[in-house]
Amino acid sequence: MRSKEMIMQGNVRSGGLRSLVAVATATATTAAAAITFTLTAGAGQAAALDNGLLRTPPMGFNNWNATHCDSSFNESMVKGVADAFVSLGLKDVGYEYVNIDDCWAETSRDSDGNLVPDRTRFPNGIKAVADYVHSKGLKFGIYTSAGTKTCNSAGFPGGLNHEKQDAKQFASWGVDYLKYDNCNNQGVDAQQRYKAMRDALAASGRKIAYSICEWGQTSPKVWTWGEPVGNLWRTTGDISDKWSSMIDKVHINDDLAQYAGPGHWNDPDMLEVGNGGMTATEYRTHFSLWAMMAAPLLIGSDIRDASATTQSILKNTDLIAVDQDTLGKQATIVSSSGGKVVYTKQLANGDRAVALLNENSSAKTISTTATAIGLGGSSSYGLKDLWSKATSTTTGSISASVPAHGTVVFRVSRG
Repeated sequence: MRSKEMIMQGNVRSGGLRSLVAVATATATTAAAAITFTLTAGAGQAAALDNGLLRTPPMGFNNWNATHCDSSFNESMVKGVADAFVSLGLKDVGYEYVNIDDCWAETSRDSDGNLVPDRTRFPNGIKAVADYVHSKGLKFGIYTSAGTKTCNSAGFPGGLNHEKQDAKQFASWGVDYLKYDNCNNQGVDAQQRYKAMRDALAASGRKIAYSICEWGQTSPKVWTWGEPVGNLWRTTGDISDKWSSMIDKVHINDDLAQYAGPGHWNDPDMLEVGNGGMTATEYRTHFSLWAMMAAPLLIGSDIRDASATTQSILKNTDLIAVDQDTLGKQATIVSSSGGKVVYTKQLANGDRAVALLNENSSAKTISTTATAIGLGGSSSYGLKDLWSKATSTTTGSISASVPAHGTVVFRVSRG
């Protein structure tokens, strides 16, 4: 979603998504019961999209936050990012998808109705780029919109009423991931549009992870019907590289933990880490909260020249392990008062991750207990600070002085 184009279409998001959770819960059963698609994990009931993909949240890269539609987005950049995944060790810690966003195509289809890669940006075509990405042991993703055109004002063709043709073409190019946006949708029902592409991808002959980028705009909300349709769905509008935007996305997404799980994830948009609009402390908070929320970790900065600080944030293997935990639980809020927020996330081995978030402009002490985070019943607990790597023990109290706009994350285990 591109915010300016969204506003022009009159699709301004109404406020107060937190108040919609009760409504969403009430409609979830109805929405699920109406779905009879065959790709379900259990007979006779709607379940997660059974394409076997994204059992943990996707990790990778998308160029949009760094380049938008400027000329730096081209074949050379995409190949360079794939090279950097390997040379910087990002592949080694789990990043695998190299995804391209809007502006990759010519503004018109060919005489057979096929999409045409931009001849200047991608002179060798998309398949050649996908093949290069695959040669590095990585996966390749592409973008289009569930409308007549994509979001950019240049008017690139969208996938509405071309779902089967486009899915087949993507499969022939070796696409592994599709981000399907919501612009120029002509008022067609969201479920109809997104299910049409789901079905087309299923029939394409290739397993393609499916990212629904509907922004949480329509009713019923996408998180109430998305589980048997896509592998992830955007819950928010576009993020921008500033604290207020990032934390706003958190406030929307952190109410929706009940809808996330293996193969179906809430998506509060891509990472801004490294783009320069926030401090290192704020970027650590950004990364911490995305990991706690089991959100996609899609790098949105040009990692070819990533600083040592940016690399250290993006390659924090302890936080990545929290994000990629196989239990697939999204963190829930334990307490929230005066800009001091405590999150807990259940992990597969019985541990809990706990995040102490300080939204204030000055340092604050934030405290909780092992019992409050769901890990009572022991006389002692081990704590590991996932940023400083310091370890300690406690009889139950969990507390830290947290800097302004900072987040301390502990992994807590029974003694």
